[in-house]
Amino acid sequence: MASIETLAGETLHTLAARLRSTAEDQAAACPDCLTVARQMTGLFRETAHREAATKSLFQNLQQTLLKISHEIAVVCKDTRKLVHLDAYLLLLSECFRCLRNACIQCENNQNIMRNLGLIDVSVHLIQLLQNLKTDLESFVIAFRCSFQFLGNIATGNKDSQNRIWELAFPSVFLNCLNYQDEKIVSYCSMVLFTCLNPERMIELQEENNLNVVLAILQASRRYPESEWVFLIVTNHLLKCPELVNAMYAKLSNQERTKFLELILPEMNENDSVMNKEIARFLACCFEEKCHAVLKLASATNEADKEALVTIQLLDLLCEMTSHVGQLECLQACPDLLKMTVNTLQLVHLSGKQNTNIFTATHSATGQEQKSHPAVGFKAHLIRLIGNLCYKNKANQDKVYDLDGIPLILDNCTIDDNNPFVSQWAVYTICNLTEENERNQEYIAKMERQELANNSVLESMGLKVEQRDQKLLLKSVRKMPNL
Repeated sequence: MASIETLAGETLHTLAARLRSTAEDQAAACPDCLTVARQMTGLFRETAHREAATKSLFQNLQQTLLKISHEIAVVCKDTRKLVHLDAYLLLLSECFRCLRNACIQCENNQNIMRNLGLIDVSVHLIQLLQNLKTDLESFVIAFRCSFQFLGNIATGNKDSQNRIWELAFPSVFLNCLNYQDEKIVSYCSMVLFTCLNPERMIELQEENNLNVVLAILQASRRYPESEWVFLIVTNHLLKCPELVNAMYAKLSNQERTKFLELILPEMNENDSVMNKEIARFLACCFEEKCHAVLKLASATNEADKEALVTIQLLDLLCEMTSHVGQLECLQACPDLLKMTVNTLQLVHLSGKQNTNIFTATHSATGQEQKSHPAVGFKAHLIRLIGNLCYKNKANQDKVYDLDGIPLILDNCTIDDNNPFVSQWAVYTICNLTEENERNQEYIAKMERQELANNSVLESMGLKVEQRDQKLLLKSVRKMPNL
């Protein structure tokens, strides 16, 4: 009795012969070849048939692809030939499906195809499809299947990855990432993700290749549910500080806001070396643009894009300083704390001079300004100051020198424009005074001189005690974990 492998080989041999004979007959090529290709696609779903495939079979498929390539090239030059295009595109899709299936967990088939030049033929066909002007559904399907094949032949095969990269980067990837079809973008991203490695990440940083990176970011905004695009962004782009810097510089303010939203969930304690570099870069961005938020004091500037970036940067810095890895490096940034206190001083003064979003308000409902982009901005500034002073004597003293303590105490009131601002102020005062006698005594003297409202200190769970000719600030209740 013949073995499964023998039967599989005989079946494929018969189909390969039929494929060769029908491909040689131009008049009947498409219908008969399509039938044979579909049969082989089905057979290659099984391991036995994949392992029984021969070089000659793939040579026959290659000849079919070359014939289709010729026909498409003719159509690109003469649109009057469009009448036969649909049949060729259907055959093209099936040939790619067949090759795709033959690659599954079969390195031998991957290598045979690559050595025959099937990757070269496929990339050439993709380039032809990119230049084809048609709304045929078969065109889009063929385009999708071409990348599915490249993705499968590249999986786990470095030599195939190298060949694809050599032929397709950057132009083919760039054009397909900008294509207006989610699946084409997704499959193209799958191939790109499979081919990326540390050396190619360095190549992406070159000025003339940044358009590919920007196209990936644009694709992530257009198709937020695309898994492969998301993986490129999170597993590669956001783990490369040099690329983050380069991308940020190329983006508009509106695009920067979206970009920062992508970074936020990725900034954790893993990969701390790279994250610290990115954290320092974002701190510098905030220092440079933090005063832009003052534009929001005017009702005519409520949608100012630069100010919205500043708000997003502040949110990101607050989250990063909540993690030990990023906190230490941000506490060491020489100007971050200074600019944060300075910005708090300016927005607080702006709210006192005129009635605007930075003016403290209190109503029965507390809903008046909830939709304004600057709601919570002062509270977040105070939160960031508190984080930067956490167990850091140098920063505690710096806030003292910058006259930041009275400023924070002045924000210990209910403010509908800054939910939880009083709680963040309590948290920050505690961090400012922890094991810092000078700051404790300073606040205590403010109380003694009636420069600070006693009810404010009480509401914060603090009281003043005199001991050995010194005024000390003491907690009267356990502070909440903020």
